[in-house]
Amino acid sequence: MTKRFFDVFFSTTALFLFFWILLIVWFMACIDTRSNGLFLQKRIGQYGNVFKIYKFRTIQIYQKLNETQISRIGRLLRNYKLDELPQFINVLKGEMSIVGPRPDIAGYYDLLSGEYRKILELKPGLTSLASLKYYNEDQLLQKQAFPLSYNDEVIFPDKVQLNLYYYYKQSIWIDLNIIGRTISYVLQKFIKKQNYFV
Repeated sequence: MTKRFFDVFFSTTALFLFFWILLIVWFMACIDTRSNGLFLQKRIGQYGNVFKIYKFRTIQIYQKLNETQISRIGRLLRNYKLDELPQFINVLKGEMSIVGPRPDIAGYYDLLSGEYRKILELKPGLTSLASLKYYNEDQLLQKQAFPLSYNDEVIFPDKVQLNLYYYYKQSIWIDLNIIGRTISYVLQKFIKKQNYFV
């Protein structure tokens, strides 16, 4: 089974089974952010090509105050990674894969040199070894005195090492393992949240 065939099969199945969830989440995002509910942003893709990633919008814009902030529902969507669901469309378009390095903005992966540029040969993914390790990255950065520096000097270099490891070890079995662990992480977080209110 080729990786592309698996990506198309998995994405089509997921969209078919959970289309109703996408509709509900999209409707919530529309109401909550008072927008069309979608967020598009340029990201670095395979071979350094730029593409537009799809997400559900989680940011509210206050024009009178000229401020933006994550909405209450937006925080919920981010917490369970539901804002990432539209990226199944990116997968179907061939811009992303189910498993691969998370696509970043310009100034990171596109600036890698030497052996690390091999990472750019991979399609960016919905999940990866690095995203599993840094599943709570937002909370981790909030604890840092200088979050941007911590990201650039600690988190990003570690992600590069994990993604390079995946480059050399990638297989359908590793992909299935990463997908299984990702689903497990989301379910565990949901169960813990429910137990909190019991």
